[in-house]
Parts: sequence; C-alpha cells; structure tokens
Amino acid sequence: MSTRAEAEERNKWSQLESCSVLPSYNHFKTPFQVSNQLMSSAGKRPRLSHEEQVTEFEDPSLVEKHVEEAQNELAGKGVKICDDLITLEIRSADVCDLTLIDLPGIARVPVQGQPQDIGKQIKRLILKFIEKQETINMVVVPCNADIATTEALKMAQEVDPDGMRTLAILTKPDLIDRGTEKNILAVVQNKVIPLRKGYVMVKCRGQQQIDDKVPLVEATETERDFFQNHDFFRPLLDNNKATIKCLAVKLTQDLVSHIKKSLPKLDEQIKKQLWEVKNAMKECEAGPPQDPKGAKLFLIKILTKFNDKIKSLSLGELFNKENMFVQFRAEFKKWNEGLNETKTSFESSNELNQNYRGRELPGFSNYRIFEMILQNRVDKLKEPANELLNTIKDIILQQFTDVSQQCFRNYPALLNITMNKIDNIQSSQQAKTEQRIMDQFEMESMVYTQDPIYLKFLNEISAEKFSEERLPVLDVKSKYSEMLQAYYEIVVQRMADQLPMLISFYMLKETVQLLCTDMLSVLDGANVSELLFEDSDVSKRRKHLQSRLGRLTAAHDELVNLFEKSDDVVLHYT
Repeated sequence: MSTRAEAEERNKWSQLESCSVLPSYNHFKTPFQVSNQLMSSAGKRPRLSHEEQVTEFEDPSLVEKHVEEAQNELAGKGVKICDDLITLEIRSADVCDLTLIDLPGIARVPVQGQPQDIGKQIKRLILKFIEKQETINMVVVPCNADIATTEALKMAQEVDPDGMRTLAILTKPDLIDRGTEKNILAVVQNKVIPLRKGYVMVKCRGQQQIDDKVPLVEATETERDFFQNHDFFRPLLDNNKATIKCLAVKLTQDLVSHIKKSLPKLDEQIKKQLWEVKNAMKECEAGPPQDPKGAKLFLIKILTKFNDKIKSLSLGELFNKENMFVQFRAEFKKWNEGLNETKTSFESSNELNQNYRGRELPGFSNYRIFEMILQNRVDKLKEPANELLNTIKDIILQQFTDVSQQCFRNYPALLNITMNKIDNIQSSQQAKTEQRIMDQFEMESMVYTQDPIYLKFLNEISAEKFSEERLPVLDVKSKYSEMLQAYYEIVVQRMADQLPMLISFYMLKETVQLLCTDMLSVLDGANVSELLFEDSDVSKRRKHLQSRLGRLTAAHDELVNLFEKSDDVVLHYT
C-alpha cells in the first residue's frame, strides 16, 4: 500500500504525466520530445535535456519555464525555429512506455520577425521526422476543419501513402456546428479518408481551463462526461475511439506492434552498421600503449608487420589496389614487343659491301664490319632499357608507398622516416641497376654465342642448311644479311629475359632485403613516443568509432533479448 508521502508525490506529478500524452505547449520553436518510462515506483526526477545540457527539477510548474529557456537558447528569442531536439524524460509508475515528439505547427504566412520561407523551413523540419519508417505519425485536426484540406494529413500521406503509420486525432468536438455531427462520425469511422490506424477523438482543456489551472484529473473527468452525455459521440467511448486515456492506450499498443514489425529490419541495419564500424576500426587499429615498455613492443610489432607485408609483396602473396606482378608483366611485354620491332631485315649483301667496305681488297671479309653493324643496332636499345627501369621503379615505389600508408598512416613521424628510407634505397638501387644494365650492353658488344646456337637460328632464317662441318662456307659476304639477322635474334632473346631479371632482382628483391634490415635499425636509440605520435584526427576518430561500436553492440544485444521475449510482451498502463 502506498504511504501518504508517496501519494502526494504521485499527485504532484499527475498533471505533468498526463500532459506528457498531449503536451499543452503549443508554440514550440524546436522539436519537443516527451519520453515516458514506466517504472515500478515513483522513480527518479524528470529531466529536460538539449544538446549536451541536462536539467533536473522537482516542481512540475517549472517545466514550461525550462522548455521556454531551452527554446530561446537554441532558436533565439522571437518566432524563429530550430531543428535541435529538446527532450523531457518522465519516469513513473503512472505513465505508459511512450515517446512523443511535438513539432511546430505549419505556418502559411510569416509574422513579423520570421523569414519569408518559414513555411518551407517548418515543412522540411516536419518531413525530417515523419519520413522515418520507425515513427508513427499523429495528425491533429480540429473537428470543425475540413479534413480533406488539412495540410498536415497531406504531408503524412506523402510519406505514408498506405496509411500504415498514420493516426489522426480529432480535437475540439465541442466547437462543431449543429448538424455536422454525422459528418464527423463518418470521418472517425474511417469512411472519408481511410487510415489503417484510424481516428481518435479527444477534448482537451480550453485556454480558460489552462489559465485557471484546472487539474488534468478534473479535465479528464470533464472530457469523459462530455462524450458520455453527447447524443452522437457517446458510441465512440464503447469503441475506444474517444478520450485522451483511450488515445494513450492505443498509442502504446500501436507503438509496441510497430516496433515488433520493425525489429527485423532494424536488426539488419544495426548489423550492417556494426560491420562498417568494425572495418573502420581496423583502419584506426588499437593505438599504442601509454607505458614505455608496451609502446616499445607495439613499435616492434608494427615494424615487423611492415616487413612481413613488404616481403609478401615481393613474393606476389600480397595484392594492393593493383597487382604489382601483373603490372610488371605488362611492362616487360611492351619491352619484348619493342625488341621484336627492331628485328627489321638487315641491308642486302651488296648494300653492306658498298656501305661498310673498308681498305680490304675485293673478296676479303672484315669481321669488324659484322661487329660494328650489330653494336650500332644494340646501342639503340639503351634508351628503352632505361625507360623500362624507370617505369618499374615507379611501380615498386607506389606499391611500397601503399604498404607504408597501410601500416603507418596513423603515425606521421614513422611514415616520414619509412618513405625517406624507401627513397634512399631505391635511388641507390637504381644507380646500381643502371650500371648492371650498362654492363649487359657492354657484354653484348662482344658479339658472342655458342656455335650450335648460332647455327640453329641461321638455319631457321636461311634457305640453306649449315652445320659445324661447313663453317668455312659461311665466310662469304653474300650471307652477311642472314648471318646478322640470325645473331640479332639471339641478342633479342637474351635481352628480353635478362633486363627484366636484372631490374626485378636489384629493384625489388634486393631492395626488400635492404629495406627490411634498415627498418629494424629504427629501434636503435629511437624516441618511441615521437615515432608513435598520432595525428589528433586519428585519435578522435578511434574514440568516436569505439563509442559507436559500444552503442551498436548494446543495441544489438537489446534486440536479441527482445526477439527472445517477443512472445511475452505485456502492455502496462494504469
């Protein structure tokens, strides 16, 4: 049994608790949310919150004052509006579990101090809330107004054409003209503009009753007496389509039913957001520990991770945005195609004899002519060879940069050190590779291959067939063109493989080995705190994502519990 003190406490808040079903503050400049929470006892003090400010109070008469102060703070004094939400939370054993959001009324003509587009601003604000599929939209229409021309109902129909989320509330039944009662009943009975959730008629306190501070308990009795004694509207009581109390019960039931229908979709949305947040968290990583020992171990861990990724990249086991070895093969193919394009026919024997004959007498051969022709042809390959080297270097540099960004994006100092090391090693290796390529060209100027290999290519080109026993027959100028072509084919095949192998070895494999060793030297005498200093934006983003992850995880757990208990939902309303 309740004590007298508890009863007085309940009476103290009865006016506010009843008011929370249909707030009496009609001049809201911001969305006003009333959140009722059913509790087993009188519970905690109500509180008003907006943005990050929270106000708790004891006296219910202060609600209007606090709301007005919050509105003026958010929207400024006057008649302007604001999108920010003001929330009034009431926890009591005498309220239903319900959250209501009261929005500003639609203004058609701006009053003094309001912008010319105030109507558009208010409609945009209203649509922001009513288009959400999780909400039930209550459209308040006076009984003495033409419901077919009600703009609020029109907006509700635009976002809810089937009327699945729309409930209409008819007010001021005491102000209708005589003879229109049957028309009003037709509306309530869903015969004029059908809505799945239907209509409820209520009679609120008039302005005079509000000014006279008539208790809501008394006003509720007056409302019931009005419908009980009305010749036309009396049946609405029996059908639970009249009075604020019936509206409260219907809203609670509809809200619970709507929530149950929305739970599967809501669960999918939460799972999707959880997946997105977890992926985003991977980009931020966990962050370095604060203690020196832990920070040192963390630094070793991320350096080792970088080295492992670089090694995997060089082995073709790690793919970034683009596959490095696919890019290599494409460039090496272009190099091979370029070599093949240089395999044009050499000059005829007569032209060779005419253009390259030295001081020798007719009929004598000069091997130096053979060498000079081939050397000139090979020299032309030096420029494309260097172009190939530069292209491969750029590809490797981009791949190394991507791995560095992945591993050290949150640590600017460490990223900068790593990129400097990569640039220095790459520059050194490029110079070394250029020298090896020049060495290769110097070796090609020697003009050498095994006799069987040379004869094999010559036999493929010449109409005659030659063997090692017939070598003396070859020493005639008439065969110079075919002999040059056969040897150049060997050069092309050697260079097609040798240069890609040289570049890959020195610019990738050896560079990776040098870089991994050099990265470990970062640990020698390192200022760990400086190396692991994070960008402030990264730290803020991590905290934000952790907070979101916590909220989404808690929401998902609550939904799981609701699914398990969905068959045992009980509605409580007193």
